[in-house]
Amino acid sequence: VACLQGVDRCQRAERETGDAAAAASVNRLTAAMIEEASEVFENMLKSSFPLSFLVFLPAVLLLVSPLPAEAAHEFTVYRMQQYDLQGQPYGTRNAMLNAEARTVEADILSRRCVMMRLLDFSYEKYQKVLQQSAGAVVIILPANMSTVPQDILRQFMEIEPEMVAMETIVPVYFAVEDEELVSIYEQTQAASVSQGSSSAAEVLLHTATANGFQMVSSGAQSKAVSDWLVTSIEGRLMGLGAEDLPTIVIVAHYDSFGVAPWLSYGADSNGSGVSVLLELARLFSRLYTYKRTHAGYNLLFFASGGGKFNYQGTKRWLEDNLDHTDSSLLQDNVAFVLCLDTLGQGNTLHLHVSKPPREGTLQHTFLRELEMVIASHFPEVKFSMVHKKINLAEDMLAWEHERFAIRRLPSFTVSHLESHREGLRNSIMDVRLRVDNGILTRNTRIIAESLTRVIYNLTEKGAPADLQIFTEQMQVQQEQLDAVMQWLTSQPRAAQLVEKDSTFLHTLEYSLSRYLKDVRLHYVKSDKRDPEFVFYDQLKQTVHAYRVKPAVFDLLLALCIAAYLGVAYIAVQNFGVLYKTVQKLSLKVKQQ
Repeated sequence: VACLQGVDRCQRAERETGDAAAAASVNRLTAAMIEEASEVFENMLKSSFPLSFLVFLPAVLLLVSPLPAEAAHEFTVYRMQQYDLQGQPYGTRNAMLNAEARTVEADILSRRCVMMRLLDFSYEKYQKVLQQSAGAVVIILPANMSTVPQDILRQFMEIEPEMVAMETIVPVYFAVEDEELVSIYEQTQAASVSQGSSSAAEVLLHTATANGFQMVSSGAQSKAVSDWLVTSIEGRLMGLGAEDLPTIVIVAHYDSFGVAPWLSYGADSNGSGVSVLLELARLFSRLYTYKRTHAGYNLLFFASGGGKFNYQGTKRWLEDNLDHTDSSLLQDNVAFVLCLDTLGQGNTLHLHVSKPPREGTLQHTFLRELEMVIASHFPEVKFSMVHKKINLAEDMLAWEHERFAIRRLPSFTVSHLESHREGLRNSIMDVRLRVDNGILTRNTRIIAESLTRVIYNLTEKGAPADLQIFTEQMQVQQEQLDAVMQWLTSQPRAAQLVEKDSTFLHTLEYSLSRYLKDVRLHYVKSDKRDPEFVFYDQLKQTVHAYRVKPAVFDLLLALCIAAYLGVAYIAVQNFGVLYKTVQKLSLKVKQQ
């Protein structure tokens, strides 16, 4: 302290005088004081060994500590759905994560970040975590879904709609496993399981020595996204002949849905439907190029957005064409509306209708042509018509054709699913591996052949039932369908993620404009006063896992430090007695 005070006085003198002599004086005094300080330490080491030992030993232990300092591991997490539909909230309502990690085996889960693996996940465990007011839930998904048993995948697909329908304030996240995340989970699981030991001492010891992890998210609290636009794309092929030609509408929604938007790739639902729509556009654009094969039907293609949110894009498109304009193909003479949904697997095809088509109508003709093409060319496919009335009391319509049926337009949906409640339609497990290229090509050909026989009235003209229309240069291209599927499933297409200026929409618009005329975009924006749908942000975040010791470790460490300081204090105060005792013991040893 005296040395520091002397340096301070010299520095003040230097600032006051400002000459070289004062600077030289400071240097000389500093050197002298450093020499004096070294003499003090030397005398302390010689004359007061216990004091020096107590001072330097803790410093040496801290400097040469063998315990490595481990940096935090960070990983990407994807938040569960959060949206409002018709004023009803869905999914998790919180996005903040700052809690100590535990697994579901722990006795106390309150205010903890509960980590669960998909292989061990169940709805009962999920409910237990929510009931105990957990701080957050992180569900770890395998990096390769093909290794997961089919029964576990089916079970999770059945649980997903219930998870989304259950509103909760607990933030729920999904993460794809890697080596570090698996290591964190295993260490956390070991610490959680040990809490069930029979001995209280073992529990205390393990708790004090175990390594814990503090999970902290990098994002902010979620908030509603204002002025979000849902985009749909329309294109057409005009028929040859009079102005009042019948119109056939072909529709497929492009967006995907799952428990986590950033993990929703929607391969079968409804990447397969969009792939078939683009292939049909390609085939009929070639037929409509030549006058000899230019049919007397208008073909209207529509790739709708917001399909997973009660078909908002289709609803607004119908309102714009039927209520807010005087000239529209939908107003004049609609033969029928064909909706495409989930066509990428299975040996079944179903025609879903809200009202069975009457005999003699064009819808009934299409039904008969479907049956004939399947029986003649693909007998392994089981075909049936599924009749389901529209239930307006439900929050969600079952199929997209119901939007058209409500406006009294004849419509139906073709799908390999028999029920609209199949979990595959709204699951993050609907990945590229779920779609079989051969089956997708076969179903595309069935629909194209049936539609062509209707448009050109081939059956009435005496064409044989086993006639193959799309062959050689006009055949359905499996490579084209595969390329489109690869593109669609290379990115999540949840409605909350597809912005109006996104690369995906520009590419889809360009693909349609290659084959169709008058390609236009339609937008849906929710009403601010009475919104039909509301989306929220913070759907993707980074979580940092910090290695920490539990609070019990801090308590035990404080007790050890206090005991050490107490013993040191007593030893210093009674050094004379201690020294004499040691001397006596040393003399006895020498005498013996």
